[in-house]
Amino acid sequence: MNKSSLFAILGEAHENFFMAMSALTAHKLRSCLTMLGVLVGVFSIIVVMTAMRVLQSDINNHLSSLGGQTFMIRKWPALYFGGSSADFEKYWRRKNITVEQGQRLEEKAVLPASIGMESSFWAGEIRTRYKDSAPTVQMYGETPGSFPAHNWNLAEGRLILDADVKSTRDVCVLGSSLATNIFPHTSPLGEKLKVDGINYTVIGVLEPKGGALGGDQDNFAVMPLSTGLKRYGRWGRSLTILVQARDQASYDATVEEVRGYLRVIRKVPPGEEDDFEIASNDSMIEQFASFTRAVRIGVAIISSIALLAAGIGIMNIMLVSVTERTREIGIRRAIGAKKRNIMTQFIMEAVVLCELGGVVGVGLGILGGNAAAYFLRLAPVVPVDWIVIGLAICSFVGIVFGTYPAWKAANLDPIESLRYE
Repeated sequence: MNKSSLFAILGEAHENFFMAMSALTAHKLRSCLTMLGVLVGVFSIIVVMTAMRVLQSDINNHLSSLGGQTFMIRKWPALYFGGSSADFEKYWRRKNITVEQGQRLEEKAVLPASIGMESSFWAGEIRTRYKDSAPTVQMYGETPGSFPAHNWNLAEGRLILDADVKSTRDVCVLGSSLATNIFPHTSPLGEKLKVDGINYTVIGVLEPKGGALGGDQDNFAVMPLSTGLKRYGRWGRSLTILVQARDQASYDATVEEVRGYLRVIRKVPPGEEDDFEIASNDSMIEQFASFTRAVRIGVAIISSIALLAAGIGIMNIMLVSVTERTREIGIRRAIGAKKRNIMTQFIMEAVVLCELGGVVGVGLGILGGNAAAYFLRLAPVVPVDWIVIGLAICSFVGIVFGTYPAWKAANLDPIESLRYE
């Protein structure tokens, strides 16, 4: 294509665009009502996708709280969105994961860099001589191997040691924000705090990790696992085992070794499926993405119905426009306009009509979707991929539903058109 042809095409497109804008502004109310259907369809897509992207981004960060090359072993799936009663019964009937099983795994497995055990014991208010916390503090029981698995790094003091677990000591390590909250003007190290009326000595403070879903990942305390089991009981409690591989190259081999030893420890017969779940950052993120995929498909289908209705409305309005401008079309044909010029003009009008509605819908959708980020105190997002998809859909709707009116306009008889009153 030479330069003269390219300039001719660009000039024609420029002319058609301004003719389309002139036609649309000549009937402002009708154009706005027609755009409304496209606006609603695009808005419904963008607002849901933006809100889900906000949540997914934060949940992905939260699910990535495990350290590198780390996986967890649980009785129940790490993420459980419900299912059939048979699935629930299968999980419920599994034997609990116990301290003894975790200790035997630590003794047998040679590939892991660290193995830890944990359980959540309590949530409530922590009291100190300075200040009481909000009644939302989580208390976890951990062994030393849990800290590298969780990416919990020490800011000051020391972490829980094997000696603390063996002696069931009344000590604890605090999350960063909890330490700042209940000990606002002094170092928490060596200080006492009360949990359910029992005194614990603070031995360490962890580095901050930030928030998740409007909450605070640092609003927790950690006690030795044995202390928690002594205080809150072992009966009916299944532990989580955290395993960290030495490096990425040995990760798969570590998973298989741990799986094999745990099957032996839990006496799972050969050929039967595991009676425990193994989950990693990637598997949990993929599971969450699979869950939200169905929601995205449902929203896309509903929005497609709205866009289909909008497209039919655009076709109807364009057919009315063709009838109203029959004489104008006849004059253009009489002075040399070709059929393709007429078709391009009317398709351009339909596309511009859709794109204007789409741009407004995208803008409102991003604002509406990020309202979730504002109220949940999360980072806002701009889903560039869905913006491009939304505007591309608008162009597609305009072309598809504007083609028949444009074809009808292009095939009007010039002589009959000039006679049209």
